Amino acid sequence: MIEDPQQVIAQFLRRLQWAAVAAAVVWLVWILSPVLTPFAVAAILGWMGDPLVDRLEARGWSRNTSVAVVFFVMLLAVVIVLLLLVPLIQDQVTTLIQSLPRYQQWIYTVAVPWLEGKFNVRIADYLDFTHIWDLLRSNWERAGGVARTVWGYVSRSGFALFGWMANLVLIPVIAFFFLRDWDLIVGRIASMVPRDHVGTVSRLAGESSEVLGGFLKGQLLVMIILGVLYGAGLWAVGLDLGILIGLIAGLLTFVPYLGPTSGVAMGLIAALMQYGDVKHLVLVSIVFAVGQVIESYVLTPKLVGDRIGLHPVAVIFAVLACGQLFGFLGMLLALPIAAVVNVLLRYAHERYTHSQLYAGGQPTILLDPHHTSIETLHNPQDPTPP
Repeated sequence: MIEDPQQVIAQFLRRLQWAAVAAAVVWLVWILSPVLTPFAVAAILGWMGDPLVDRLEARGWSRNTSVAVVFFVMLLAVVIVLLLLVPLIQDQVTTLIQSLPRYQQWIYTVAVPWLEGKFNVRIADYLDFTHIWDLLRSNWERAGGVARTVWGYVSRSGFALFGWMANLVLIPVIAFFFLRDWDLIVGRIASMVPRDHVGTVSRLAGESSEVLGGFLKGQLLVMIILGVLYGAGLWAVGLDLGILIGLIAGLLTFVPYLGPTSGVAMGLIAALMQYGDVKHLVLVSIVFAVGQVIESYVLTPKLVGDRIGLHPVAVIFAVLACGQLFGFLGMLLALPIAAVVNVLLRYAHERYTHSQLYAGGQPTILLDPHHTSIETLHNPQDPTPP
C-alpha cells in the first residue's frame, strides 16, 4: 500500500514538533535545576507515600487524615535515621582518624616490605608515603567535622544560607501538597493524553512505576538490611571500623560483586591492620559469606525478584550521566529516568518484533494454540497438509 505523501509529511512534522517540545523541556530542566531540586525530592516522596494514603482511604479514612498520618510517619522515620546514623558515622570517622598512625606504621613495616619481597620492586622509592598520609589525614579530619564544615561554607554566603534553609523548609511543605493532591495531578496529566493513546500510555506508566517502585522499595531495603547485618557482624568480630565498613558495603550492594568484594577487601585489610592474625580474617570472611547467602536466597528473591529489569550498569550510567548534566537534580531523577527508558526500550523491542521490518515482508506463521508441539504439525499420518 502506497502512503499519501501529504500524510507522510504531516506525520514527520508532528514528530518534529514532539522532538522540539522534548528538547525544550530538557533545556528548561537544565536551566532551572537548582530551583527544581526541592520539587523533585518532594515529588519522589509524594509518589512513594501515595500508595499508603490510598490504603488508608480504602479503610474509610479521609484523604486529609490519611495524608497527615503518612506524612508524620515519613518525617519521623527521617528524623530517627538522622539521629541514629549521624552520631554513629561521626564516631566511626573519628576512630578512623585516630587509627591512621597505626595504619601508617602497619603499611611501612608489614605491607610494603611484603610487596617489595613478593614482586621484587622498590615501592618506597616511587611513593612519598609521608606526604600521602599527611594529605589523607588532613582530608579525613575535614570530613570528621562534616557539620562544622557545611555550616562554615553556607555561613560565608548569606544567599547560600538562605537558599539552603529555604530548600529544607520547602521540601516537607511541597511533599505534603504532593501527597494530598497526587491523584488529582495524575488525573489531570492523564486527561491531556490523546484519547487514541490512553491505553498505551497507561500501560507504559504502570510498568514504569512498577519497575521504579520495585527497585527503590526492594533494592534499598536489601541495602539497609545488609548494611546493618555487615556492620553488626564486623562489630561483633571486634573491628574498630566494622560499622563504617558494613554500611559502605551495604550501600554498594546494588552493584553485584562490587559491594561484597569491596566490603571483604576493606574488612580483611582492617583485620590485618588491627589484629594481624588468621582468626579475624576467617571471622570477617564468615560475616560476608553469611550475608551473601542471606542476600542471594532470602532478601533478593523476596524483596526484589526478577521483574525489575534495571541492570546495575544502567543504574550507574544513569546516575553519573544525569549528575553530569543536571547536577544534584539529575542524580535524583536518574532512577526514574532509567526506569522509564527501560520500559520504553522494551516496548520499542516489542513493537519491532511485531513489525513488517522484523518479519522481512514474509507472512507471519501462526501455530494452533491447541497443538502441544511443533511435531504435531508435521505428523505424516495427519491427512491435513502442514
